[in-house]
Amino acid sequence: MKTTLLSLLVLTAITAGAHAATPADTLVVAQSLDDIVSLDPAESNELSSIQTIPSLYQRLVQADRDNPAKVVPILAQSWKADAAAKTLTVSLRPDATFSSGNPVRADDVIYSFNRAVKMNKSPAFILNVLGWQADNIDQQLKKIDDHTLQIQWTADVSPAVALNILSTPIASIVDQKAVAANVVKDDFGNAWLKMHSAGSGPFKMRVYQPHQAIVLEANPTSPGDKPLLKNIIIKNVPDPSARRLLIQQGDADVARELGPDQTSALKTQSGVKVLEIPSAEQNYLVFNTGNSANPLLKNPAFWEAARYLVDYQGITKDLLKGQYFIHQSFLPVGLPGALEDNPFSFDPQRAKEILAKAGITDAHLTLDVENKPPFITIAQSLQASFAQGGVKLDLLPAAGSQVYARVRAKQHQAAIRLWIPDYFDAHSNASAFAYNDGKSSTVAGLNGWEIPQLNKQTLAAVAESDPAKRTQLYTDMQKELQRSSPYIFIDQAKTQVVLRDNVKGYQQGLNADMVYYDRVSK
Repeated sequence: MKTTLLSLLVLTAITAGAHAATPADTLVVAQSLDDIVSLDPAESNELSSIQTIPSLYQRLVQADRDNPAKVVPILAQSWKADAAAKTLTVSLRPDATFSSGNPVRADDVIYSFNRAVKMNKSPAFILNVLGWQADNIDQQLKKIDDHTLQIQWTADVSPAVALNILSTPIASIVDQKAVAANVVKDDFGNAWLKMHSAGSGPFKMRVYQPHQAIVLEANPTSPGDKPLLKNIIIKNVPDPSARRLLIQQGDADVARELGPDQTSALKTQSGVKVLEIPSAEQNYLVFNTGNSANPLLKNPAFWEAARYLVDYQGITKDLLKGQYFIHQSFLPVGLPGALEDNPFSFDPQRAKEILAKAGITDAHLTLDVENKPPFITIAQSLQASFAQGGVKLDLLPAAGSQVYARVRAKQHQAAIRLWIPDYFDAHSNASAFAYNDGKSSTVAGLNGWEIPQLNKQTLAAVAESDPAKRTQLYTDMQKELQRSSPYIFIDQAKTQVVLRDNVKGYQQGLNADMVYYDRVSK
């Protein structure tokens, strides 16, 4: 790509068009990118970054895009599992190369897993499920030859669960030679990979300008089918009404995260189509029990009262207008074993009685929230409904990246967060919400919730080989977290994506990383 063309693409990405069709070889996506902290796959754990990583990187295995319950080989050619030894012997595709032209080797796989565990960034807890820690990871990965390696784990999980974990974005394989050349002060190349790519995915990074645009270009060396378009421009448009205008005028080909009013209006608009896609995304309210500045946050009586101070119906039906539905357990509908009963409803009088019985008076806390829909919409509703129960919420709206940073630093009192499973297994959510080993950055860990008994239950469930017994264990855990936990699960999304009607081949799945641009044409 010549510099002049690159400049034109970036200019197109950053500025609004003048009502002209987008280039035939380029897909322009309008969405908010303000949540992105990093595009390093070992650190990426925000919605926008997780949606982008699959275009840049590949994993040994990934969920089948047409049947996510099935794991299929990508960079792996084959594997042999030994449940007793807790090992996978993996043969790599001999023809696989990175966008740099470097071959994909066993060394790259070992380096990728090693750096992800030792960096210990936010999503590292996913790999910690295997028992991998900084002090033992070197012993778990063994090179047999350039295209073969043995992967071992210490935790009591089956090879099937291990494969599911290795299908997650943090298990993306990076080009060791490219990354190592950009290491600064033993940072594993993290600073460089925040802004660049070193993968084998269908696209490679051309330009990333934070809070402005991501520009991807086709990677002709990617294993598998080649992308049908030359460029993808993901443009940061924070205002949903501006995103609607861009897609309506043809200045964008795809628009995400439109508000319910914008989406409703576009359903009758010529030239566009609205896709409704099942999503595992959930919104929840969490109290940071480890924040000693406010003892209220770790009081189970307050957690119980708060469950009756959420206007679930008003949020989902009146404010979000059907883009979400009420769902009050930590496994989303669509994952096996999800509990679908919703035992709580808005009842401020009942909440007042619970607070009074517990001797809680003058309840007051701050709420961190991303300053964009649906989060700010939910937060404003909570502020009003909590007030009816005598609880004062002070909202602290900020850009998504700032909210992520505060929660990861454990500086918040309460927060509105979203969660999407990292892999298609109940343990993905259980290991986040019902497990805190004091080391991993699980949701429970980030919110200081000490739960030794639930830790045992979580480990027992992932180790259970009988499917019916395993499902029952997750049912019991969901009921326990509904009964008493610092989480209030509010709703689950029905993702709506708006496309121009000439866009073909777009696919998106239940999980956040299941966004596919390689088969898109115009």
